[in-house]
Amino acid sequence: MRVSEIKISYTNKSKDIVKISSSKDAYEVALSHWDNDLIELQEEVKILLLNKGNRVLGIKELFKGGISSCVIDVRLVMALVLKTNATAIILFHNHPSGNLTPSTADRNITQKIKECCKLFDVEVLDHLIVTKNDYFSFADDGII
Repeated sequence: MRVSEIKISYTNKSKDIVKISSSKDAYEVALSHWDNDLIELQEEVKILLLNKGNRVLGIKELFKGGISSCVIDVRLVMALVLKTNATAIILFHNHPSGNLTPSTADRNITQKIKECCKLFDVEVLDHLIVTKNDYFSFADDGII
């Protein structure tokens, strides 16, 4: 009987282990992994996976959307979190319009992911809305 094999891989391409201590640290990591030609064109969602010491395990692009929205499948987010043994995460997405104000949908999906993560003792440290020159932090604004 033949069935598909699932493979998870991890490659550390850096000798430095990055520690996240602030939303600014997270924003800098996010921007370094964003295509500047697309940040103002198409909405994308990425996740930063962290260990217990807030050291970065990795960053992963999760979803790409259209000009003004992106569908986020919480099951796929949680599958990645659990497969990587992350104990904390930071979510990122861009607003191609440049508007940093979180939408109702942004707030709702953040809460839904936070509730799912809580079941597995995974902390959602922040959710950042990013543009080329600035960011909005849910944590800094007291939303998380």
